[in-house]
Order: sequence, then structure tokens, then C-alpha cells
Amino acid sequence: TMKTFDPEPVFEEYWHGYLFALTVHLNGSGHFSWVEWTERLGASLKKHGLDTSLNGGNDYFVAWLDALESFLTELNVTDQNDLVLLKEAWKKAYVNTPHGAPISLK
Repeated sequence: TMKTFDPEPVFEEYWHGYLFALTVHLNGSGHFSWVEWTERLGASLKKHGLDTSLNGGNDYFVAWLDALESFLTELNVTDQNDLVLLKEAWKKAYVNTPHGAPISLK
């Protein structure tokens, strides 16, 4: 008999996988239900002019990030100002890190 299995998700970019894992972690930690998440993601995809049949490329995960950020600010997990500061810190770290070296925040 053939063994069946669920394939592991494949991500085009590292940050797609990290974003997916963060969302699963926040769901598992009780910040929101998966039904709430899928409704939020669907609304974000629609807002971005995308549909749920996408293959999980960059445009899909930009909409995913937008959905997660707006959800977390509404749930008071974080606020928009903190998100802006964190994005700027990562951008600065990325620009100042030599190619091939791990990126980290100071």
C-alpha cells in the first residue's frame, strides 16, 4: 500500500515562511481563532485585488502581512507606531548587513 502524507508548505521567500509560522504561533497562543484569521486574510486579499487561488507568492504574503498587522493592532497586541519602528529597524539592519551574513537587530 502507498503511504499518503500532507506535503510541507513551500515558500518562495524566507520571510513568507516566518510570517506563516508567526501566524500559526499566534493562533496556537489563543490570540485569534483560525476562522477569524481566514476571514481576515480573505478580506485583505480582496482589498489587494487578489483571490485565494494564488500560489503563495510575494503578492499573497504582502496581503497576509497587511491582514496580520491590522488584526494585531485591533486586538491591542501591538500598535501601528511599534510596527513602523520595527520595520525601520529591520530595514536598517538589512541594509547594513554584509551579503550572506545573518541579519539581526541590535
